[in-house]
Amino acid sequence: MKNLWIVLLFACSVTQAQELFVVTEPASNMPAKSLGLRLGNYLMKESNSSRYDYHLVPELMWGADKNLMLHADAFLSNQEKSFSAEGGSFYAKYRFLASDKVHAHLRMAAFARYSFNNSNIHQEEIDLYGHNSGYQAGLITTQLLHKVALSSTVSYVRATDNGSGNKMPSSNAKDAVNYSLSFGELILPRSYTSYGQTNMNFMLELLGQTLGSNGKSYLDAVPSVQFIFNSQARIDLGYRRQLYSSMQRTSPNGVLLRFEYLLFNAFR
Repeated sequence: MKNLWIVLLFACSVTQAQELFVVTEPASNMPAKSLGLRLGNYLMKESNSSRYDYHLVPELMWGADKNLMLHADAFLSNQEKSFSAEGGSFYAKYRFLASDKVHAHLRMAAFARYSFNNSNIHQEEIDLYGHNSGYQAGLITTQLLHKVALSSTVSYVRATDNGSGNKMPSSNAKDAVNYSLSFGELILPRSYTSYGQTNMNFMLELLGQTLGSNGKSYLDAVPSVQFIFNSQARIDLGYRRQLYSSMQRTSPNGVLLRFEYLLFNAFR
């Protein structure tokens, strides 16, 4: 019986390792009553110049219970030539389906985001993670099969005017559909002997958007590698590359580096 519990605990650790995607959120949640701290760094190459835009996104995450997860983040960048705070967002995810089997499970969740931003609107792409004000709602489905996880997301996005008098250009679409397909595989360790082992995960995520009024779209690929230390600390390193686009985008390609730390039982 004791050996069975050890196997189940290690299986849970494997499960968590496979579902911590770099760009998208999986349908699974962080542990209940836990607190997560994230620091996202994005260095993006501007399309029509040699300049790079740096975006810093500090984020606070709370596992309210086993089904509900809440995020709050802030957006800072040098996009307006001087480094400054530009806005923030609130995110909520509710898991409504969990089907578990040995070495496999299925999760489904609904999510919503509200963003506010004061920066200049300078592209046709609608991006609520640091560029546009607005709201988003969608569904996530995640399937774990042993050491491989597949996750898909579809959502509706609505952009509004930014603050400080930065209105949406009349020629820009205000609605869009976002979609993604994410793949993750546990590379190391080959077998578990303790929670202290370092996990190495490989990720590949495909991200797309189609604008509502004119049908313009893009598709990006994000290969990345992820390291998890002591089942608590995490480092993500990835590269976002545009595969196709028919819309105007300011800085679609670049490198992302993210740090995360999880505090278990932060709230009792």
